[in-house]
Amino acid sequence: MQEHIPALGLGTFRLQGQVVVDSVRAGLELGYRHVDTAQIYGNEADVGSAIAQSGVPRAELFVTTKVWTANLAGDRLAASLRESLDKLRLEQVDLALIHWPSPQDAVPVAETMHALLAAKRAGLARRIGISNFTIRHMQQAIGAIGAGEIATNQVEIHPFLQNRAVVRFAREHGIHLTAYMPLAYGKVMTDPVIAAIAGRHGATPAQVALAWSLRQGFAVIPSSTKRTNLEANLAAARIALSDEDMAAIAALEANGRIADPEGIAPVWD
Repeated sequence: MQEHIPALGLGTFRLQGQVVVDSVRAGLELGYRHVDTAQIYGNEADVGSAIAQSGVPRAELFVTTKVWTANLAGDRLAASLRESLDKLRLEQVDLALIHWPSPQDAVPVAETMHALLAAKRAGLARRIGISNFTIRHMQQAIGAIGAGEIATNQVEIHPFLQNRAVVRFAREHGIHLTAYMPLAYGKVMTDPVIAAIAGRHGATPAQVALAWSLRQGFAVIPSSTKRTNLEANLAAARIALSDEDMAAIAALEANGRIADPEGIAPVWD
């Protein structure tokens, strides 16, 4: 695996305008140093503004963005990353991901991955990786540039969608995993099993769900607009779940996928 990806990051999905500026600034004040955005979120410029206002030295930050499906062709990818860098006010991102495989495989994975690797070598990104890649797409990406160049696969993982086949394949090939939607859009807060575990640990259900992902070695990128929640999420790293806790949460698997956009999502494993 490549250089370390901070285990606890700040997601910005669906946050816009002053809301995302305030969230990122609060997160950076609290100690977050990993910020995750994407071209399609429409908030790269606001994230860049928040980073600039924060005064946190660039060397301390880990910034991820994701290349949208319209920009996956070999002659488009690098230019789109340069546009992202302009919006973020950065010379380089720490991690550039392919957000989704090309819908209906219109652009071959190999073409996209070669373009992404070229962008890395041109200095646009320190690391590169993938997101929402199935086993088949991971196989194609590995075949194109090698597993050692793939810093992470960012996929939906939470107690109700544990994505075990993808996780197993990635681990077999030394590919790190980043869990998005780790709180299942709030569903973990109302689950009685997670609530009982939280009670035993003097923690919140959200903290337990994050601790479950962190113990498995995943990076997590929860988002929040509330400073108290941002602070509580950071504290999840201090919760030590028992093997019994982990087993109880593992039993919650229900194939409860949330992110499944029509016309974009691949055929899932």
